Formats: sequence, structure tokens, C-alpha cells
Amino acid sequence: MKKAVVLLILSVFFLGELFAQTYNGKPYRKGVRPTKNIILMIPDGTSIGVVTAARWYQIYNELGGKNLAIDPYFCGTVMTFSSNAPIGDSAPTTSCYMTGMPQQVGNVAIYPLADPEHDLVEVDSTMSYQPLATILEAARIVKNKATGLVVKVEFPHATPAVCSAHHYKRGRYDLLGSQMAYQNLDVMFGGGVSLVTDDMKQHFNSKGIAYYANDINAFRNHEQGKVWSLWCNRSMPYNLNRDTTKYPSLQEMTEKAIDLLSQNENGFFLMVEGSKIDWVAHANDAVGCITEFLEFDKAVKSAIDFAKKEGNTTVVILPDHGNSGFTIGRRDLDKSDRASLEKLFGNVSKYKKTAEGLERILLKDKPENFKRIIKEYTSIEITDEELEGLINSKNYKAENYMKVSDGKNMIAKLAEIMNQRTYFGFTTGGHTGEEVFLAAYHPQGDVPMGMNTNMEINHYLADVLGLQKRLPELTQEIFAKHTEVFSGMN
Repeated sequence: MKKAVVLLILSVFFLGELFAQTYNGKPYRKGVRPTKNIILMIPDGTSIGVVTAARWYQIYNELGGKNLAIDPYFCGTVMTFSSNAPIGDSAPTTSCYMTGMPQQVGNVAIYPLADPEHDLVEVDSTMSYQPLATILEAARIVKNKATGLVVKVEFPHATPAVCSAHHYKRGRYDLLGSQMAYQNLDVMFGGGVSLVTDDMKQHFNSKGIAYYANDINAFRNHEQGKVWSLWCNRSMPYNLNRDTTKYPSLQEMTEKAIDLLSQNENGFFLMVEGSKIDWVAHANDAVGCITEFLEFDKAVKSAIDFAKKEGNTTVVILPDHGNSGFTIGRRDLDKSDRASLEKLFGNVSKYKKTAEGLERILLKDKPENFKRIIKEYTSIEITDEELEGLINSKNYKAENYMKVSDGKNMIAKLAEIMNQRTYFGFTTGGHTGEEVFLAAYHPQGDVPMGMNTNMEINHYLADVLGLQKRLPELTQEIFAKHTEVFSGMN
């Protein structure tokens, strides 16, 4: 009984501390020595089950030893949440990493609306929709550092946008993209060619910013100066589906960004996103989750290798939220605890495409060839019933990526067929609310440890950036209400 009372008191104390947090930009809970460079790496929507599966997959396929590149640097967990909901979304949760303030679904680096009945932190209703200065903006404006973004989705997607733009609705690519173009980024690598407007191109030209569209050779040959290099109308391909002659890997883009940004004598801030781990988790595609994370892990290796060699760089690695409830083991499978490594990872290791990649091949062919094609790319001999389900399914549309597993589309059917031959399971096609992992490297060992909130991660980033002027102060300096700017004008 006494133990239960103590636990209850501790629980109430913890929740009181959480709910009392405010947008104050206070320093991290222990001393942190600043470094010249910061590399923030976000494997979007990565639950810990994906990491474990990726590690076993690597071991089974002898792809590079028993450890992932990230393994030596795990140091804690992060409680990531929106301002009014425990389960986060990329825009509000990464916005918190960037600004120090949790936000609502769809918010891009702005102060949230007050929601008194549900708010998990103190929210000042007089600040609603106020743009909030980000770590990237502070690095550029206060520290005169180079700044860059590396992603695999369209460049104004949630995670890159919250680093360098502001709006209450993440879907307004037109407004977000324009802001990002005028943000004076040194490097922007990713997708979204169709979203670059003529005005943006004129701006790039007038400022001497190189712009390359679907040109891997120009990307590779660019040696100095600001650059935007984009591929595909929207997002870049999953790594398992990638044409290596047309599209660089996340690792190559990361290495190129570091090479260019490190030419600034004041240092740099770089955000690298393993963007499509989240997308493929929404699709409940196990092989996609595994291979996308392994691609991200290679980028982690490149970042850590640079940091160790350079000697004055901090690397922070953490997801923005969980996704899909990915598990090794399912309710409908007996004796999972007796399954061998071969049984767990043998079939998935034969898959040569993600469900989306396989769908694109099938849609170009005739239904009578589906069985042969699926066997060629997965070694699966589908049943007549499964074939009928594929033929009757609807085609997938890219804008529905967050709802793939819930729809009657071909990708969902293919993922189901592929997963049924494995021991992997999923609880949802949406985001999940568990804590996410935290990994970090700091040359003097000043890494965040234990359980951190997303607000504390922002405080850590501000400290390692060496900000004397905290983000709330910078917000007041660089943003002004229109009513104040135009006060007294007719």
C-alpha cells in the first residue's frame, strides 16, 4: 500500500512538472558545451520495433556486422507530444524541437491556439498563431552559420518546413515553399520539383543560388555556393525501389551537404530527415520500414564519422513520433518465441521491392501476369483469392500516403500479402504515442540522457548552439504583428 502511495505521488509530481512547462527557452537541465556544428537527424515516424527489425535484418543478410551505426550512441528516450494531444504529428512535434513550444496538428513553427480543456502545457492565448523563431533561424541570424536541409519528401513537407517556415496549416505548400526559398538556406536537397515556382527560380537566379532539377550529375559536381537540388515532382523513391543512376541515396545527400556547409568558417546547422520511414509505416509495409531505416542508418554513419574527425560537431538523432505499432510477432502466430532467425527474416529478405514499387510494376502489365511478377520480386506464389483482391483494388494516390493501410488500394493489398508471409505485425496505419529513442554524439560527451520531453530537446539544441539570446527573445526581434507594423497608417 505504501509503495502504491509513493508511486501515485511521483506520478502526480511528474505530471505537474510536465503541465507547468512554458515557452521560456530556458537552458537544458545540465551544462552543455557549445559546438561549431550541429547535425539533427530525424527518422520520421520510427518506432523502436523498426530499429530492432532493421538490426536483425542486417545480421541475417550479413550486411555489415551485428550493430547499426546508431547503436553506440543511444542515450535515452523522448516524450514527444502536441500541445493538446499525447500522440504527435510531424508538424507540431518537430516544431517543438525547433522552437521549444509544442503545437497542434498541422502547425508549422507557430504558437498554438489555446485549448484549455486539453492543453498539456501552458498556452498563452494572446500569442496564438505567432510565428516562432527556430533553431535553424537562430543559427543563421544570430550565429551566422550555414544552414541546410536534406530530405526525401517534397521540400515544403512538414519536417523540413518547420525548420524554415511558419504557418498554421502544413498543407499550404505554396506559402511554405516560398518562405523556404527566401530563407537564404545554403543547401536544400530533396523532392518537390513541381513545387518550385517561377518566382522562386527568379529569386535563386538573382541571389546566385544554383538550382538543379532531376540532375544527379550537376548535384555531384557542385563544389561551392548555395544550392537547391531536387528530384521528382513530389517525393523521392523508397531506397528499395530507387534507380541509383537517377537518384542519390540519403547518405550521399548527407555527405554532400556536410561537404558544402562545412566551408562556412562559423560552422553550420544541418537537419537530415529519413522522411519516408514514416510513409512506409503508414502503409504497413514491413520490408519498406526496414530498408528505409537501414538507408537512414548509413547517413547516420556518415554524420558521426564527420563529427569524430572534425572534432567540433554535435549529432542528435531522434524520431518525431512513433508510427504503426510495428512488431516482430503477431497475435495470429503461435510459438513466435520458438521461431528461428531464418523463419523470422528469411521471407522478408527475398522482397526486392516495397509494396508501392511492386504496384507500379503491376499497373504497367496485364492481370494475367501478376502471379509471375509477384513471384519474381518476392518469391511469393499468391492464391487465386489474393489475385482477385489485387485486380479489384483501387489505385494508390500519393496524397493519401497517411491512409494507405486503411484503404482498398493495391498497395495495401500487396503489403498484406507480403506481411502474411512474415512474423511482422502492425496495430494501426497511423501515428502512435510511445516515447521515441534518443541518440547523440558530442565531442565532450555532453549528451542528453534519460527521459526528455520534446521541449527539453529544444533547450539542449539551443545550448549546444551556444545561444545567449534565447528563442523567445529572437522571436520578438524578427517577427512583428501586422497591427503594430501598420499602426497609424491610413
